[in-house]
Amino acid sequence: MKPMAHLGVGIGWRPEIAGAVEALPGLDWVEVVAENICPGHLPESLLRLLERGVRVVPHGVSLGLGGADRPDPAKLAALGERAVALGAPLVTEHIAFVRTSSVAPGPVLEAGHLLPVARTRDALDVLCENVRIAQDALPVPLALENIAALLSWPGEELTEGQFLTELVERTGVRLLIDVANLHTNRVNRGEDPAAVLDGIPLEALAYVHVAGGVERGGVWHDTHAHPVPRVVLDVLAELRARVEPAGVLLERDDDFPPEGELAGELEAIRRVLGDAAGAVPGPPSLPSAGSAPTTAPTAGGPGSGTDAVRTRVGIGQAALLSALVAGTPVPEGFDRQRVRIQARALSAKRAGVVARLAPELPGILGGQDPYREAFLGYARHRPMTAGYRRDALDFAEHLLIRDLPADPAARRRLTLWWQDRAGARPPGRAVRWARALVGRAA
Repeated sequence: MKPMAHLGVGIGWRPEIAGAVEALPGLDWVEVVAENICPGHLPESLLRLLERGVRVVPHGVSLGLGGADRPDPAKLAALGERAVALGAPLVTEHIAFVRTSSVAPGPVLEAGHLLPVARTRDALDVLCENVRIAQDALPVPLALENIAALLSWPGEELTEGQFLTELVERTGVRLLIDVANLHTNRVNRGEDPAAVLDGIPLEALAYVHVAGGVERGGVWHDTHAHPVPRVVLDVLAELRARVEPAGVLLERDDDFPPEGELAGELEAIRRVLGDAAGAVPGPPSLPSAGSAPTTAPTAGGPGSGTDAVRTRVGIGQAALLSALVAGTPVPEGFDRQRVRIQARALSAKRAGVVARLAPELPGILGGQDPYREAFLGYARHRPMTAGYRRDALDFAEHLLIRDLPADPAARRRLTLWWQDRAGARPPGRAVRWARALVGRAA
């Protein structure tokens, strides 16, 4: 058995805080969103960290290993390339689905966010087969993260602990445990973090995430934009009382505080790890890359990932995602209020990401408030189908078709913006009218 590399205490590297991250005292490692870097053109800040001996781990967000389709070979190859370029000891992803499947009717819809898989035998079978495909394709070990959820699936057959335990036993995959997500699911789904920690194989622990969030109206939002609250640090202490993690990482994705506050949060994490240490043994040994799982399902039996199982999972996921992003009816058994809350959260995230990718748009539309109002109106019945950059272009075209903005000068600016990025002439008035009529009919 090959032991997990010791990582220490680290932080999520983001371009907005690259300088602050480099200056943090005692920094052991960083994690980078895999999709945000190019192996041949790594940011200078990351190169400097690597030269200092700071480990860098790529963290994927787009594989959708919990989805009904088998993993995209191109996405797996891209994730592996980033691991090699960074000299990473492992790569990480999520137990989630992020898009509808090709087996479901209608166009493929993108969630733009991580959505929970049903804790059912069907979903577990599909996930396990997808994980084994990913493990075979990746050059380093894989660890999967438990996600935060605003809603629960009806008819679930397994607890979180049972689901994660079977996943590890059947695939040998490592676990990335996010203690902030455990707290989120305590508030939103009534799950006890201590019971989850007691029920999962902590010998498979790769490392730990810690992050902040906020409660609104009895719902916890895992924002990664707020300070880490005491309740999340308490869950970290619960985990540390059971095992010494090889690494703990602070995540921050928005509303970045000054460097001193980031350093203070890292120090608070170090104090929790030290205070909860007691007589807990050191980091457990983990299987090396390519090690056989404890339990290997046989072909045709549980875990075979047959097309029929994938179809059932895909249809269920498509119905939920369509309700979330296309305004179709909420599938039977789901909490309608929670689905509405999740739908608003997805639209708000789309608006925020598009604004960061295309900061000219809020300026053209007169500021963040009118931009947000216009984007949410567009997104209500316009699901994302091809990523955020395409979404920005589609939003601009949506406005132009409706002869918006009302100010002619702003409309000319938007036309030039769209034309420059789309590489095409804006649609003429007749085309705009026709599209508008089709949109109203739909």
